[in-house]
Amino acid sequence: MPARHEAGKARGVQGCKARHLAAALLVCCVLVSPAAAHAEPAKAAREAFVTNQTGDSLSIVDLAAQTSAPAITIGGKPAGVAVSPDGAFAYLTSPESKELVVFDIAARRIASRFAVGQGPLGIAVHPAGDRVFVADWYEHKLYAVDPAKGRILGSVEVGKSPSGVAVTADGARIVTADRDSNEISLIDAATFARTGHVTVGERPFGVTVDRAGKRAYTANVGSDDVSVVDLATGKVAGTVKVGRRPYAVALAAGKGFVTDQYGGTVTVFDLETLTVIKTIEVGEYPEGIEADPTGEAVYVACWEANTLERIDTATLEVTARIPVGDGPRAFGQFLR
Repeated sequence: MPARHEAGKARGVQGCKARHLAAALLVCCVLVSPAAAHAEPAKAAREAFVTNQTGDSLSIVDLAAQTSAPAITIGGKPAGVAVSPDGAFAYLTSPESKELVVFDIAARRIASRFAVGQGPLGIAVHPAGDRVFVADWYEHKLYAVDPAKGRILGSVEVGKSPSGVAVTADGARIVTADRDSNEISLIDAATFARTGHVTVGERPFGVTVDRAGKRAYTANVGSDDVSVVDLATGKVAGTVKVGRRPYAVALAAGKGFVTDQYGGTVTVFDLETLTVIKTIEVGEYPEGIEADPTGEAVYVACWEANTLERIDTATLEVTARIPVGDGPRAFGQFLR
């Protein structure tokens, strides 16, 4: 599995910029229980945990102050990231060293690291917080891991070169974007069995599931579009044409936000009509993207610009550009 995914072509597990090594490498959206409508209002994220693949490090960004602390060395060319539901840990995939890295957020240090597969890339956490799901690019599998014990619980075969991983808010279903099969896999979380697959656009990379668990959105780097999948019927409900080499999708304020790697833009579309609303210029080579829990902003990691950028979801304007480490990917759920 390439460490850095290049629009339509895996960039390699070592993940270097275009001027460095070619590589490969989601996103999961913020998953909220359907009962959230009756819960307390969502609070804004305080921090972002940005994997810098070329820099071999992790940047921790104070979102209110719009500043980044000195990057912390991780090793293994970190790419994927997922924050635990309780906000205590950030789980990172290091494709080059073939490891899952457990980062203690309060202590600001690596708590543990252990081997997982041959090319760990995309990652997501079960809402219960007891399991982490890791997509292996080379073995074409999804692993279930107990991060507290550093133990692999099992694996399931999916399509070729799985990249992005998402879990429904109720924790019942897992979705992987299988890049070289042009499909997504549907996995039952209880039995950890693949129950189906859906053909989408060319080279799906990032995959995001909506809060209701009804639709999955894939960024298809080969066909420059987003596939909208109805998870109940297992069929594509629509397609949205976006910019060049889309990488990942975030959902907020009734809109979809798509990072267009080669365009240096974020394409915004209406979730109901699936029509494009605006194309926003951001830093060069945008990749990882996630929506703030409040829905008021989305944050974008720009690989070549070495920035984390904030987009206001109401005005659709960039309101902050925060310097981070070299080659930020932030592929997954990086806010807390």
